[in-house]
Amino acid sequence: VQLVESGGGLVQAGGSLRLSCTASGRIFSRHYMGWFRQAPGKEREFVAGIPYSGGADYADSVRGRFTISRDNAKNTEYLQMNSLKPEDTAVYYCAVRWVPSTLATEYVYWGQGTQVTVSS
Repeated sequence: VQLVESGGGLVQAGGSLRLSCTASGRIFSRHYMGWFRQAPGKEREFVAGIPYSGGADYADSVRGRFTISRDNAKNTEYLQMNSLKPEDTAVYYCAVRWVPSTLATEYVYWGQGTQVTVSS
């Protein structure tokens, strides 16, 4: 399984970014796709996740500002990030697994990460 993220960058507070993650290789047909982030000196934390059939899970810190979506035909998930804050600065990772989970330790398949930096 390979996961490739794109879309990170530098943005001012209040701005927006859209991350993408495409899965290839041996993938589960109905996998759960998640986004995590890790800031310097902090543990990797759950941001959002989406099942194959739709619906979404969000961390409290991003609910109402971030929107996760997926295109199953393209094995791609997206994370639309609006109203960004400096505390959103982190490396963002996508991950997939068979069943939903908000625990990073339960994921085996990870992308390489993409840096998101929000300036104040």
